[in-house]
Amino acid sequence: MTTDRVTLYHSPNTRSSSALLLLEELGAPYDLHVLDMRAGENRQPAYLAVNPMGKVPAIRHGEALVTEQPAIFIYLADLFPEAGLAPPLGDPLRGPYLRWMVYYGSCFEPAVVDKARELDAGPQAMSPYGSFEAVMGVVNDQLRRGPYLLGERFSAADVLWGMALAWTTMFKLVPETPEIAAYIARHTERPAVARVRERDAALAAGQSAAA
Repeated sequence: MTTDRVTLYHSPNTRSSSALLLLEELGAPYDLHVLDMRAGENRQPAYLAVNPMGKVPAIRHGEALVTEQPAIFIYLADLFPEAGLAPPLGDPLRGPYLRWMVYYGSCFEPAVVDKARELDAGPQAMSPYGSFEAVMGVVNDQLRRGPYLLGERFSAADVLWGMALAWTTMFKLVPETPEIAAYIARHTERPAVARVRERDAALAAGQSAAA
């Protein structure tokens, strides 16, 4: 187990909440560097030096600085192998695990954002995801085999997707099919989810009080 603490650059109730959830699921030693995005702290020079895109999450671990949510998940789950949330190299599930990590950022998020903005996916040969319906078809087909993305094995990919599907269905960006609803229910039952929600609520309340 690594002895270095992980610093998570975090803003409550954003994409970085899923990274916070992963740290909790891993039992990792971490510190939070909390940003108030409503006050524009993520656009200040200090944070732009961490992530020029001004986005969260980002993590610092020793000399390593990692941005982009799937990369952070892959890095952290491999960093704490004793938690058993990442199939190791040589495991037959390693490839499918990586597939679902990358599919999230390369297909799911672009498709959801385009759908929400009522934008066309673009020509098939140029679109990174094809169509929204195709993306969601793949997700639902996999969840139908459940209970998790890797079958019976819960992994860091489920931490990522559980949070993402809970948020996107809540805001009606993704249809809540029976498969997705059941998957979200399993996600919500995990004790770490309640801990993160409580912590985010307290952080958000503190930011509102300071505004």
